[in-house]
Amino acid sequence: MKKSLESKLQQLLERFQEVGRLLSDASVISDQNQFKNLSKEYAQLEPVATCYETYQNARKNLQALEEMAAGEDADLAEMAADEISAEKKQIEELDAQLQIYLIPRDPDDERNVYLEVRAGTGGDEAAIFAGDLFRMYSRYAENQGWQLEIISANQGEHGGYKEIIARISGVSVYSQLKFESGAHRVQRVPETESQGRVHTSACTVAILPEVDEIDDIDISADELRVDTYRSSGAGGQHVNKTDSAIRITHLPTGLVVECQDERSQHKNRAKAMALLKTRLLDAEQSKQRQQQAQTRKLQVGSGDRSERIRTYNFPQGRLTDHRINLTLYQLSDIIEGDLAPVVDALQKEHHAELLAELSRHD
Repeated sequence: MKKSLESKLQQLLERFQEVGRLLSDASVISDQNQFKNLSKEYAQLEPVATCYETYQNARKNLQALEEMAAGEDADLAEMAADEISAEKKQIEELDAQLQIYLIPRDPDDERNVYLEVRAGTGGDEAAIFAGDLFRMYSRYAENQGWQLEIISANQGEHGGYKEIIARISGVSVYSQLKFESGAHRVQRVPETESQGRVHTSACTVAILPEVDEIDDIDISADELRVDTYRSSGAGGQHVNKTDSAIRITHLPTGLVVECQDERSQHKNRAKAMALLKTRLLDAEQSKQRQQQAQTRKLQVGSGDRSERIRTYNFPQGRLTDHRINLTLYQLSDIIEGDLAPVVDALQKEHHAELLAELSRHD
C-alpha cells in the first residue's frame, strides 16, 4: 500500500478514536445536535477504522511468522511457513477493502430517488417494454426492502406505459440505481408479429436523487403555473370524481411535473413540488457532473440520458451493458427483478475508476 494512502488511513483511525472519546464527554452528551452529528460520524468511520486495525495486526502477525520461519526451530519454522500464505492473502484482501473505503463518498448515495421511465422509439412495443422495465425496478426495490410509490402514469394503448414516474425510498437507493440513467434498447419478437421478426425499440430511464430539506430550492409562487385536472389510471373510480390531479409548470425553465396518485389535491401538490425541486436541482448540477464524468465510461449522472447504455436481447436471453462491455446470459432472471449481477458489476467498475483517479492524485 502507498504511504500516502496509509497516512490517510492513520488520520481516519485517529479521528475515529477522538470521536469515540468525545461521545463519552458530558458536555457533548448534553448537546443533542452535536451528539447526533458525532454519532453519525462515528458510525461512518467505524468500518474503515476497524478494517485498518485488523490490517495493522495482520502485518504484525506476518512479520512474526516470517521471523519464526527463518528461525532455527525446524518445527516452528514449518508451522509458520504454512500460515504465511494465508496471512498474506488476508492482507491483500484487507488492502483492497481499505482502498475502497478511501474512495470519496458520493454525497447523494444515501438519498431516495425518483425513477422516470419513458417509452421512446418503437410505438406500442416501446410502451410495453417501459412497463417491463418498471416492473423490473419495482421487484428489485421490493427485494431490497425499499418502498415504491407511483407519482404519475400515462398508460400505453396496448399495455405498459408511455411514461411512468415513481419515488423509491429506503437505504442506499441512489447508490444502487444511479447507473440506470440512459437509453435502454430491447430486441424481441412482439406478440403481434405474425412473421416472427425481431423488432427493436427503446426506452429512456432517469434516476434523480431526491432533494433534501438541507439543500431545498427556493421557488417563488410567480414562477409557477398550477393546473388541476381529473386523474385517471391507478387511482380508480373514486379518484376521478374531483379535480385532484396537479400539473405544475415552472415558467422560467418550462419544466412540467404532474402528480395524480392521491385523492387529495393538497397531497398531490406537495408530491409534485418535491419532484419539481428535484428536477431543478438535477439540472443545476448536471453540468458539473458532466465535467467530472467526461473521463469515465459510466458517465454517472452526466445528464446525457439519450446515450444507449444497455441492450436486452430476448431471442438470445442476453443483456449487454455497453459502458463496461458486460454481457450476461440471464435476461429472464434480470427482467424479473434480479438486478444484483448488473448493479454489482457497475459498482465494481466505478470503484476501479475512482481508485485509479485516487492513485493518480497521490
